[in-house]
Amino acid sequence: MAETLKKGSRVTGAARDKLATELKRKYDSGASIRALAEETGRSYGFVHRMLSESGVSLRGRGGATRGKSKAATAAGS
Repeated sequence: MAETLKKGSRVTGAARDKLATELKRKYDSGASIRALAEETGRSYGFVHRMLSESGVSLRGRGGATRGKSKAATAAGS
């Protein structure tokens, strides 16, 4: 994002559409919501909401999972 938005400023109209398109493009190419939030100076929730409004299919959470895997649980039944 060439220009970072002033924190807390309202984003409407064409500027909002442009931001949503850019966030969607970067998210689809692998950027995380947290990275996009830091880059734009906006909150995680704001970026998440913009992506959701854009119709993006959000990725699942990464990292380690706790407990038995679904496959192990199903095999044990």
